[in-house]
Amino acid sequence: MEGERQMHQGNWTCSGCNAGISELPFEPRDTSNLMCRDCHSKSRGNAPRKEKQMYQGDWKCAGCGSGISQLPFEPRDTSNLKCMDCFKKEKGF
Repeated sequence: MEGERQMHQGNWTCSGCNAGISELPFEPRDTSNLMCRDCHSKSRGNAPRKEKQMYQGDWKCAGCGSGISQLPFEPRDTSNLKCMDCFKKEKGF
């Protein structure tokens, strides 16, 4: 299904609590520091994620010419900005 992350099956051990880990959202290269979901959450301190700052402007998409009114970054060079549709097409999403 589109948008779903591929899960990798395995027989790993959490480095924090020694619990078994059978599924991960990535293929681990090094298994020495793997953490289960609970230990991972504890290590992050359950801090709420900050909202990304959005920058407002009046830019044009270099791909299709449509207007872009906000971006999650402040562009230094506006000559190659892409709208979300053109960005996804270029990246193969």
